[in-house]
Amino acid sequence: MEAVINLIKKIVIAGLGPGGTGTLSVGTLEKLKTARRVFFRTGKHPVVEELAKIGINFSTFDHLYEQYDDFARVYSEIAESVTKAVCDGPVLFAVPGHPLVGEESVLKIIEMAKAAKIPFEILPAISFIDTVAASLALDLSAGLKVIDGLGLIGEIHGREFRPDPTIPNLIMQVYSSLVASEVKLSLMKFYPDEHMITVISAAGIPELERVAEVPLYELDRLTWIDHLTCVYLPPHDETKSVVSRYPLDRMADILEQLRDVNGCPWDREQTHISLKKYLIEETYEVLDAIDEGNMYKVCEELGDLLLQIVFHAQIARESGFFDLNDVIEIISEKLVRRHPHVFGSVSVKNSEEVSANWEEIKKGELEKKGEIRQSLLDGIPKNIPALVKADKIQCKAAKVGFDWPDYSGALDKVKEEISELIEVVSGDDQDRVQDEIGDLLFAVVNLARLLKVNSDEALIMAIQKFKERFVYMENAASQACVNLREMDLQELDMLWEKAKEGLKGKKS
Repeated sequence: MEAVINLIKKIVIAGLGPGGTGTLSVGTLEKLKTARRVFFRTGKHPVVEELAKIGINFSTFDHLYEQYDDFARVYSEIAESVTKAVCDGPVLFAVPGHPLVGEESVLKIIEMAKAAKIPFEILPAISFIDTVAASLALDLSAGLKVIDGLGLIGEIHGREFRPDPTIPNLIMQVYSSLVASEVKLSLMKFYPDEHMITVISAAGIPELERVAEVPLYELDRLTWIDHLTCVYLPPHDETKSVVSRYPLDRMADILEQLRDVNGCPWDREQTHISLKKYLIEETYEVLDAIDEGNMYKVCEELGDLLLQIVFHAQIARESGFFDLNDVIEIISEKLVRRHPHVFGSVSVKNSEEVSANWEEIKKGELEKKGEIRQSLLDGIPKNIPALVKADKIQCKAAKVGFDWPDYSGALDKVKEEISELIEVVSGDDQDRVQDEIGDLLFAVVNLARLLKVNSDEALIMAIQKFKERFVYMENAASQACVNLREMDLQELDMLWEKAKEGLKGKKS
């Protein structure tokens, strides 16, 4: 009995071909005639009127397109309706073209049918790809990337829709002038405005087919664009291969899954703000690995840092601001733009001229964006470590000549600041003490800069040196069965000198 029920509860998914009953297979036409219930995704297809004339009764889901603005919602509603309808017996669901070519609703029905263990059958048909290839005499062995125009402009979420200019591309679902306009703007990120394209409507239907070859910028100026329109883009010869040797797709997909409704609760809760501390932590862990000289650890920590970048890009993508591709594209363009001596015709003699060009190009970029800096000292990140910020400010001030001619003047300034600190420490004004210590630290950074010493690195090395000597003291005290807390300052100082002697020559 169960086997009989399974035969009754079945979904037949059929393709209606490009248009006209002449392109329908005999088997599909027979199934349409004998099916108890027939659903068409849309009635806006050339073959639908012919099928109605030969007595085939059907229902369409065109009302859902008017009811919802979100296509993903439309396709989900269609899939739910079809899978629910099968509870009352077998149904036939038909779509334009081939059911497995650019049909989101079919994919959702198959997914739901599998989950509910509902049998389904696919009836193939000629797809729009076949008819476009025939009409334009395309050699498909050269490769072809098919892209949903709605996905290209961001109307469909969950998958990546980007053209590959190195191979032919075919954009479907360009069903109105408005969509054509948005598709045009999206494609202009990858192709020159003058790139010649072919627009074709009703491919394979002799009495309706229209073809026009126009520059990309004229795509939305055609007056006959309709629901049967698609756009063919030949390769752009000057575009270098976009096939990455170092793909980030897998990591991006993992992050998307982790942030999904059924993903990880912790990952879903994160925001740009909550992730700030992890971005800083991972950066410092990379620096630690570099200092250790452990290349395996450097590789691992760079991966952890990269994860933070991909994480932020995924959060931004969900909000519609930008995605990982935008991040990579922007920095790639910036690198090319700021290295005209490599990618252009500019000549440089040394790294100093490279830096000067870099700053000049950067200034021009800011002006184009309307970001006019009022001071030479603007543009330094406020959250960088204080020693690094002090060094950057001093370097910027030095560009206009506000600097000591050599380190001797800076050394005298350090001595002056020490004297001023000595004067205030005996008093009760803690604010003045803090102020003078700040001046002294700033002067020491300036001295280090003129001596070509990285003050931040120097302090890190001093901290490490202190740590190693203190650990030496702890070990020495332990071996002597003495507690450091029970030793007086003179004994501790002697132990310190012993640590210095014992670690002499050891590189921190």
